Amino acid sequence: MPYIFNPDTLHTITKKSLDLPCEQMFETLRTELEQQYPGKISNKIEWMLNNAGGCMYSIAVLHASFQEYLLIFGSSIGTAGHTGRHFTEIYDFVIDGELWYFSEKRPYERVSRKAGDKYYLDKFQSEGLSIPERAWVLEYARGFIPSMLPFGLADSFFSTLDWKTIASTFGIYGKLLLKNYWNSFVSKSVSSTPKEIQ
Repeated sequence: MPYIFNPDTLHTITKKSLDLPCEQMFETLRTELEQQYPGKISNKIEWMLNNAGGCMYSIAVLHASFQEYLLIFGSSIGTAGHTGRHFTEIYDFVIDGELWYFSEKRPYERVSRKAGDKYYLDKFQSEGLSIPERAWVLEYARGFIPSMLPFGLADSFFSTLDWKTIASTFGIYGKLLLKNYWNSFVSKSVSSTPKEIQ
C-alpha cells in the first residue's frame, strides 16, 4: 500500500504556519493539511502529555494508521532525551523554536534545527535530542508504526505511571486508525462500484 503523505509537501505546508500565535499556528497547520489530504486529518487538535526516551512534551495526533502517523509535538519549557531507534523513518518539520541534536558518530557536534527547517532520522538510527527553551514540530513517521508504541509508552508504564496518557494514546490512536481504514474501505467500495448505463 503506497504512503499517503509526501515529506516535501508537508515541509511546504509547515512553512505556511510560521510566525503565527500558537493556537492560530496549530489550526492553520491542521487546516492546510486537511485541504491537501481531505478525510485523512483529525478534525480537531487533542493535546495530551507524553514521556518518551526521557523527553516530556505535549503531542496532538493528526493522522494514524499501521504504516504512517502525523502529529504535532513540543514543549514550552524545554526537554531533552533520546530519539529512540526505530523500524520507521521519521521526518520532523520545525514550526516554532529550536531543537538540538547530536549523533552517536559525532557526539561532539551539535546540529541545530529552527523554524522552517526539516530533520530526518533514518531507520535504525538514533540521536540525542534537546529542546533548549521551546519548540513545536510537525512529525511524520512511515514504516511499521505499532513497533514504535513500546518506546512511546515505556516511560508512562514504568516511570511516570501516567495511566491517563496511556489510555488517551490508545484511545486516540485507535479512533484515528478506525476512521482512516473506514474511509479507505468506503473510497475503495465507491471506486469499484460499476457506473449505471445511461
